[in-house]
Amino acid sequence: MSIEQIDTLVVGGGQAGLAISEHLGNHGISHVILEKDRLVERWRTARWDGLVANGPAWHDSFPTFDFAEVGVGPDVFASKATVVDYFESFAKQINAPCRCGVAVTRVHQADGERGFYIQTTDGDYHAMHVVCATGPFQTPVIPPIVPVDAPVTQMHSNQYRNPDQLSDGAVLVVGSGSSGSQIADELLRAGRSVYLSVGPHDRPPRSYRGRDFVWWLGVLGLWDLATPAPDTAHVTIAVSGAHGGYTVDFREYAERGMKLVGMTKAYADGKLTFEADLASNIKSGDANYLALLDEADAYVQRNGIDLPPEPEARVIRSDPDCMRNPVLSLDLAADNVNTIVWATGYSNDFSWLELDVFDDNGKPRHTRGVSCVPGIYFLGLPWLSRRGSSFIWGVWHDARFLADHIAVQLKYQRYQSGTTR
Repeated sequence: MSIEQIDTLVVGGGQAGLAISEHLGNHGISHVILEKDRLVERWRTARWDGLVANGPAWHDSFPTFDFAEVGVGPDVFASKATVVDYFESFAKQINAPCRCGVAVTRVHQADGERGFYIQTTDGDYHAMHVVCATGPFQTPVIPPIVPVDAPVTQMHSNQYRNPDQLSDGAVLVVGSGSSGSQIADELLRAGRSVYLSVGPHDRPPRSYRGRDFVWWLGVLGLWDLATPAPDTAHVTIAVSGAHGGYTVDFREYAERGMKLVGMTKAYADGKLTFEADLASNIKSGDANYLALLDEADAYVQRNGIDLPPEPEARVIRSDPDCMRNPVLSLDLAADNVNTIVWATGYSNDFSWLELDVFDDNGKPRHTRGVSCVPGIYFLGLPWLSRRGSSFIWGVWHDARFLADHIAVQLKYQRYQSGTTR
């Protein structure tokens, strides 16, 4: 079987793969995107029905392609179906060379020559550069707390679709980031009895003084932070674009009847136990919320900007009973809990990448996506170069940096072969 030669092979046809395709095309670099499913498959099948983007369309888009192209206004939080339409339209505009239904099974160093050999389910390739653009949502993670044979239905948030999907009875949602907080709220609005296990989180305001929080993070330079603050690498963000966008407030959830508990700790004999950290987790989220308001107010004063004050945003609701008298255990049968939704994130799977590019914890070794092995690149991972790296607009800028790097490397390679242009 013949081996196809290509300058750059991109693994993954999501937002990261499409972003770098645009920049590689602008450089005239021959490349191909291999996607094991369909374009932006995670947006199609690994999201619940009612999901919308967590940022407004004016912000969560590529700089070269506006959401208006698919009929979405600038301040709208796009539905998942519209996001799919957006990326499909973008792929057509740039004529992205994507081959769908092709899974990469192995990437290894070429022996005695430059480049890499790539084995796939549809033929083999030899490429000078490989971009790993599979993103951060690869393998759903469910903590090994409740045995799979326990008398309760368990699912990861990527399997959850809507309230009607679940059997009767109460639902425990584990995880207080964007997915967990939104799913719990959706279930509560549908009339379900809901428990929410709340861990450490950041809780920004949806908007403040007439500006969305994404705007505040931008003008305050917080999107450009190079590394997370100490001990916050795994802290989730509770924010929502649903229902026109709202500030997640766990106290308000409790007022509407949601039962809040601390972090899920253990399971035995049909009972779940929880840490006694609910109040401290919520109050830490409050501190994060108020700190952003402080920075915003200081920015307004420092720059003399005419934005109306919003003192009511600083009003914190009274602590509900579940914070004052935390529930530390739950009997699944007695409390009629028939479903657990684990909104507990994902892990990466680079098992197909047979190269020495990982540290002792299995994380890629790279600088701004340029790996320690020349010719291998990573794109779309959280904090790849800064806080905004895993967001739609952020991945576009990281992709430009990597494409520029590849273009420079190709120039060196062509010089070595006797061609300078």
